[in-house]
Amino acid sequence: MVRHAARVRRLIGLTGQYASVDEDLTGAENLVLIGRLLDLRGADAKARAARLLEEFGLAEAGERRAGTYSGGMRRRLDLAASLAASLVGRPDVIFLDEPTTGLDPAKREDVWNIIRRLVTDGGTVLLTTQYLDEADALADAISVVDHGKVIAHGTAGELKHIVGGQTVLVRPADAARMGEAAAIIAAVAGRPAESPGRDVVTVPVEGDAAFTEIVRRLDAAGIAVTELSLRLSSLDEVFFTLTGHGTRQEEAACPAPRHSTAPARCWAM
Repeated sequence: MVRHAARVRRLIGLTGQYASVDEDLTGAENLVLIGRLLDLRGADAKARAARLLEEFGLAEAGERRAGTYSGGMRRRLDLAASLAASLVGRPDVIFLDEPTTGLDPAKREDVWNIIRRLVTDGGTVLLTTQYLDEADALADAISVVDHGKVIAHGTAGELKHIVGGQTVLVRPADAARMGEAAAIIAAVAGRPAESPGRDVVTVPVEGDAAFTEIVRRLDAAGIAVTELSLRLSSLDEVFFTLTGHGTRQEEAACPAPRHSTAPARCWAM
């Protein structure tokens, strides 16, 4: 990075936590400006801007000022700008710092799909996020960072096994039968059931045999359910187990993959 700084800049793209687009320019002008700053000819910069606007679902809004864009549209324009900052093709490594902060669920899913497409197209994405369901949904590898230090690393499945065991969740169709359902799953698991919500009960179990027995007993008791699942611990539960506290703003620093020619993948920290 010190000896070949210019080359490194050609290989990476960066999208910060907050959109860095110029609100007084149109979406197209923002992307053309970046191309021109990187010495692309005017025609080439306009052609690349048009391709990126189309790819990120902004073609119809390309001639509107960025200041009129919604939060989701500005985030998509920011992602497009990070790609436009590569002189030749796509960046090999793309750094995304909390790209979905402040977005509603629909726009968040849009950004997720963009990230998946970046990886499918051969890029490596290094993502920092405080939304651990986001890491679960997107990442091939996850590093858990606490007070600036990596305290665990692995796939989502590997990290979930840190907590150990699985959890059965039951949501009775008739809320009046919650107590009966809780008694059944507690008896099978050999430990008290918990109620994380008004109409749902959960209990940790060891292995899927307990789940099968719970299903049998609920059926025998005539307790209909609207939800019945066996799941691993969530990444939020993993983080709390590892650190003893929830995620925090200052814990979003993490190391990058060692080599830009690594297989296409998404890392989350």
